[in-house]
Amino acid sequence: MAWAEWEELKSSAAEEHGTRMQLNQYPADQGGDGTQGDLVASQKDLAAVGKAAHDLFDDFTTYSGHARVASSAAAGGLKGEGFALGAALEHVTERWSEQSKTLLDACAHISNHLRFTKNQHAADDSYIYGAVSSISTLDEGFDDRKGH
Repeated sequence: MAWAEWEELKSSAAEEHGTRMQLNQYPADQGGDGTQGDLVASQKDLAAVGKAAHDLFDDFTTYSGHARVASSAAAGGLKGEGFALGAALEHVTERWSEQSKTLLDACAHISNHLRFTKNQHAADDSYIYGAVSSISTLDEGFDDRKGH
């Protein structure tokens, strides 16, 4: 292809499609109730995430343990018979154990953090309720007509 032909194809493509750009940003006007950008998560949503993390922890602990034991046994058998694949499978099994531990730690962290957050919010709600109640009790004793 000649240089002139290449330049002609480039300019033809540019005329047909033009340059398009899209920025990764939140659109300026979404209408609605004016709560743009606010993250809302109900207690039900958080509980579902915490339960999913806990269930994944429990299930993955069981199934990854089976895979680790079976892979380790296969690696030992292959190594014992002189196959190089045995050492490779042993390496994979070690990495599997490390990665499994990382995943299980992350699941436990998510579940524990959500449980802590739920308890902390309940304590905060209780404190705020008590503070507002005590202010409300003080207001009941104030008589506007007498100024005290």
